[in-house]
Amino acid sequence: MKNSIIVFFFILILSWNWLTAQDTLSNTLPNIVLILVDDAALMDFGCYGGEANTPNIDRLAKGGTMFLNHHASPMCAPSRSMLMTGYDSHLTGVPNLPVFTPPEYATEPGYKGVLNNKVYTLATRLKKRGYHTYTTGKWHLGHSEETLPNKRGFDRSYILDASGADNYEHRPYLPTQSSKPPWYKDGELIDLPGDFYSSRNLVDEMIQFMEEAPKDDNPFFSYLAFQAIHIPVQAPKEFTEKYIDTYENGWGAIRQRRYENAKELGIIPPDAPLGDMLAVLKKWGSLSEEEKKYKAKAMAVNAGMLEAMDFHIGRYIQYLEAKDKLENTIFIITSDNGPEASAVGGVASMKMWLKYVGYHQDYERLGEKGSFNYIGAEFASAAASPSSFFKFYAGEGGLRVPLIFSGPKIPTGTSIGAFSMITDITPTILSLVGIDKPEVAPAGPMTGKNLFPLIKGEIESAYASDESIGMEAAGQCALFKGDLKLVRNGRPYGDGEWRMYNLKNDPGETYDLKNEQPQKFADLIKDYSNYTKEFGVLEMGINYEPLNEIQNKFIAKFGKSIRLWFLGFVVLIFGLIYWKRRRRKLPNG
Repeated sequence: MKNSIIVFFFILILSWNWLTAQDTLSNTLPNIVLILVDDAALMDFGCYGGEANTPNIDRLAKGGTMFLNHHASPMCAPSRSMLMTGYDSHLTGVPNLPVFTPPEYATEPGYKGVLNNKVYTLATRLKKRGYHTYTTGKWHLGHSEETLPNKRGFDRSYILDASGADNYEHRPYLPTQSSKPPWYKDGELIDLPGDFYSSRNLVDEMIQFMEEAPKDDNPFFSYLAFQAIHIPVQAPKEFTEKYIDTYENGWGAIRQRRYENAKELGIIPPDAPLGDMLAVLKKWGSLSEEEKKYKAKAMAVNAGMLEAMDFHIGRYIQYLEAKDKLENTIFIITSDNGPEASAVGGVASMKMWLKYVGYHQDYERLGEKGSFNYIGAEFASAAASPSSFFKFYAGEGGLRVPLIFSGPKIPTGTSIGAFSMITDITPTILSLVGIDKPEVAPAGPMTGKNLFPLIKGEIESAYASDESIGMEAAGQCALFKGDLKLVRNGRPYGDGEWRMYNLKNDPGETYDLKNEQPQKFADLIKDYSNYTKEFGVLEMGINYEPLNEIQNKFIAKFGKSIRLWFLGFVVLIFGLIYWKRRRRKLPNG
């Protein structure tokens, strides 16, 4: 009996010590705030040399570390799958946008377009560590019961599961979408409030989640995935007005200004060349004065939307400060790809649809509620400066995006020029919370690297000089190895030809080296072939164009609607004929 009592008290003491240790651990772990901007170019934030006023992001950058050579996928959903897991997008099940995936590929392994169970999310891993986990904003990784955030590690969620949507109202921005894009709260479909504006409401909901959270000392993980600055580009008038004159000299002037700022900030070498804009793009001087005024305002709204987002990020920072949580919070800010070039609102059929669903494109109200705005390929090229191409392409303008780490453990006022990938963010966050050897998921070890030793200055690069890093999305392909980059940009702005550049001295990809260094070019081609085999990358084919897939899907959807309408019309006609015949046969009375 005496021995039993001793054993009982021994176990009780061990349990108490373990619980105390867990409590202490929870109190010392940093909070994590991951902010994802939609379609922001490398130099869009003020701290990177952009025109938009982003004081809150700039303050975090000044108090932390800026990455100058960070890369994402050229399109949103693959980038988000890599950001959330640390795995190459082909291992996550989201290697392409579903609307861009040809029907014959949709059933292939890895191409279903929803986050699979072979990878673990960052939220799942942090939750096991004792974190409260929240997300608001664009999800776009699956809308089935098993693929929404509440089943992928998040305690609370308020998300849009679509490529984009209106920022003021509950309506689509593409004809391929349903009449009400799917917004979910904690796994349940919801309607949006009448006073909705995306950047404000996403922060409001995040704050509300934290207010309703258990009153304990556990750390939190907040994933804020803004709609800014995705199409439709919209911002309240008070944010847009200050930029009305900023872009009046056109895209060439902005591209040159950002190029000069990039040299001054050390983003590119002082002698790096600036490539020409794509030959098919319009010249500013060819526009009428009315066209110049309109396009300059479209870009002003873009800057206003960035500032509006930054303003609401500031509100969240103030909330954390008021709750005494700011000092122990690490912020990570990045973008899912480069600037959006699609001028969808300029297509005749699209204009008809926009009018049908209630959008306008009036100059005076551009960016405000009810308007449909976009910056177009020319200003996207300017925003991507000093890089080439833009979103949906594997040129640096589509891949090279900002990345900021700020908070405890992060050196202040520093910048890093070493190469990094969006897959590196998850393993880095895990290292920051003490998980240096993450659990291996069924897909195998994470493909991303831990950047924390790089941030601390212990190493010069997270990747070895002879290490190949492949990337593919919708037929846009790239492979990085040391200073060299192999790249192929598809249609319509690319030509499908492989090229090789030295990014160290030619970050703008202006001079193709493949004919001067044929052996290195052949080696990179072989490395890319090995990458496709290892990760299950499917070749899209020479005639493949992503935008054609959207058109085909729209035609199919429209055709189905017409067939249903026509069938209903036929049934109605036959019904009327039958009713008339029956009526003739009925006796009078």
